[in-house]
Amino acid sequence: MQMPSQQGQMQQNTQTMQQLPPNILTAKDLSFLKDQMSWLLGAVKKCHHYAQACQDAQVRQIIEQVCATHQRQYDALLKHCNQQGQTGNAQPTMQ
Repeated sequence: MQMPSQQGQMQQNTQTMQQLPPNILTAKDLSFLKDQMSWLLGAVKKCHHYAQACQDAQVRQIIEQVCATHQRQYDALLKHCNQQGQTGNAQPTMQ
């Protein structure tokens, strides 16, 4: 029979394990990241193009804000991928 403190500790360990993502990226994960980054880069380019072509200053400002949001998301994914690559955790596995 387990002591109450042991049960609490086991539950806490189980919750911690469930919250942590795996340290590997599957081929499906890498494909998703590639697609997402391609989409974000395309959105940044389109927003930049339309902002340059826009005559209305208010509309241009809104488009530039949207462009900046997509750029931040792209940069965050790129930074995360670069960090994973440096630590060696980005090894694709077949699943």
